[in-house]
Amino acid sequence: MKRPWLIALAGNPNVGKSTVFNSLTGLHQHTGNWPGKTVASAQGEYTFRGEKYRLIDLPGAYSLAAHSAEEEIARDFLCFQQPDACIVVCDATRLARSLNLVLQIRELCPRTIVCLNLMDEARKKGIVIHIRRLEKELGLPVIPTAARKKEGLRALTAAVEHACRHSRETPAPAVCPPGAERAVAVMEPVLLEQEAAFPKWAALRLLEGDDSLRDAMEKAWGIGGVPLERALTLAKRELERSGLSPEKLSDQTVGCLSAEADRICAAAEKGSGLSARDRRLDRLLTGKWTGIPIMLLLLAAVLWITIAGANYPSQWLSAGFAWIGARLEEGLLLLGAPELLRNVLLQGIWQVLSWVVAVMLPPMAIFFPLFTLLEDLGYLPRIAFTLDHCFQKAKACGKQALTMCMGFGCNAVGVSGCRIIDSPRERLLAMVTNSFVPCNGRFPLLISMITLFFAGAAGGLWGSALSALLLTGLLLLGVLMTFWVSRLLSATVLKGMPSSFTLELPPYRRPQVGQVLLRSVLDRTLFVLGRAVSIAAPAGLLLWCMANLTLGGETLLALCAGALDPFARILGLDGVILLAFILGSPANEIVVPIIIMAYMAQGHLMELELPALGQLLRANGWTWCTALCTMLFSLMHWPCTTTLLTIRKESGSWKWAALAAVVPTLCGMVLCAAVAFLARLAGIG
Repeated sequence: MKRPWLIALAGNPNVGKSTVFNSLTGLHQHTGNWPGKTVASAQGEYTFRGEKYRLIDLPGAYSLAAHSAEEEIARDFLCFQQPDACIVVCDATRLARSLNLVLQIRELCPRTIVCLNLMDEARKKGIVIHIRRLEKELGLPVIPTAARKKEGLRALTAAVEHACRHSRETPAPAVCPPGAERAVAVMEPVLLEQEAAFPKWAALRLLEGDDSLRDAMEKAWGIGGVPLERALTLAKRELERSGLSPEKLSDQTVGCLSAEADRICAAAEKGSGLSARDRRLDRLLTGKWTGIPIMLLLLAAVLWITIAGANYPSQWLSAGFAWIGARLEEGLLLLGAPELLRNVLLQGIWQVLSWVVAVMLPPMAIFFPLFTLLEDLGYLPRIAFTLDHCFQKAKACGKQALTMCMGFGCNAVGVSGCRIIDSPRERLLAMVTNSFVPCNGRFPLLISMITLFFAGAAGGLWGSALSALLLTGLLLLGVLMTFWVSRLLSATVLKGMPSSFTLELPPYRRPQVGQVLLRSVLDRTLFVLGRAVSIAAPAGLLLWCMANLTLGGETLLALCAGALDPFARILGLDGVILLAFILGSPANEIVVPIIIMAYMAQGHLMELELPALGQLLRANGWTWCTALCTMLFSLMHWPCTTTLLTIRKESGSWKWAALAAVVPTLCGMVLCAAVAFLARLAGIG
């Protein structure tokens, strides 16, 4: 059976590459991790005129001069996997920026097709692109498309078919800085010992000091060792004779690429594409005095929608799981299962699992789509732009603003998102401090405490609004702590200066609601929920054992709470609260149920309505100070188990996972102890 044609799909971020991929492959796709990498890959297949094509969606990249794991993957796939053809998706509204990547890829892959996407937006902005002239300048087929409207996709697949069957094998010439040709020529014989295509491109990158490419070439082609060292030495001498230096070669190559892209655009494009509406929106959303207030208002609105919208679905899920639990109990009784097994399975594992899903799923199902809508609109990069100055002062990377925003939905997702940060130091900084912004799992506790002790008197719509504002204030405190701790770590454990980076402000676009829902549910909600559920099951077993096994007439839960009580009192808490946080490490959603279970001396998790919960807490000595310290400790304590495992996976070391647990916990303890001390000193605790 003939293998499918292998097609690479490349392009900058925010050019509609995913839309092209989804439109061509439909449901015939799957996602996994690249070998040896933590970056997700998507593959799919489509059929055209009886032939099968396997489409590999490469990570978005601005350049093949790799500065991140994503760009390394795109480069290595094009270099070493030898795809039959490559589709480069370009943004018709920002042609010059997209052409930088096209000019690099066309030398690596002679069968390159330019997919000029977003042509509908270009027309709206008055941009006219002469397709035939652009094809002549690039020496490549150019297919205009509007993937959202399914325009031009058939022509694109026809061009891919033609390229696979008939296109030339000779690569396009490399864009090389003047004076570097002789240095490149010195290295060509070494690179050509293997069937290594595109030696000029590889030689330039090696002369610029690209160690990751060097390692990849040695692994894939066996090129390295003494011959390569000798060739590099001779090539650098040639560079010096031409008045060039390896240190400046990278900047000169980028300059040549940009100049060539500008020249091609000048010949093929008319119209600036600058939208007066976009300029006005940018002045408002990224302005010095308006950017941060608007960002906070949007955050408050998202939280209010999440809080108000999650209540009823949570109740429905709880009722549904209770009904299923009753049926499971009937089934176990019919099977003659012993009482101990029934209690462990139903009151332990099943109850914790159902609680985590019922409490965690509705807020995530609301928050993640809203977050993805803001991403689709083009607003999230503007948040990074607005907060970049603050992160620079903290000696961190402005891209951390994006990973911090992801943390509001789930800290594990935020940690995974740190891959977008190029600098290893700044990536670790973002991982360690990500848990200072609370995830959805901590919202139920924060909202309950705010409602019961601070905003409950308002009631109704005003109560929800006040709760959202107070919750926004807590989140703002978490953001400020992120800045402060980042600055502290930058001066101690993770010393260094902030690196520069390219941040794209994409055009404002109408979001695709259907795809937003699909992406947020499949890529984020179910992913996070699956991890939480896998950890919640053993946690349920442990909780049941501690609540039901006795020692000296007291349960293990009561004994542990009593042992922790003296220390917890210093923090303005009690032993039950501190133990609930410890046992709630697998999933923060079960902290409040554990507190209820311990106070009521029950052998299983229980749910109480807010009025009854308030009475229970006050009966056990809670005051506004206890509630405030509990909220502060919830805001600043060790990340959940899922997040810690993700940090270990992303950083490759338990050392950084341990630091990510210790740093916020110390901050929370110090802050809680200070609040409790001041409250006692003033006699208002």
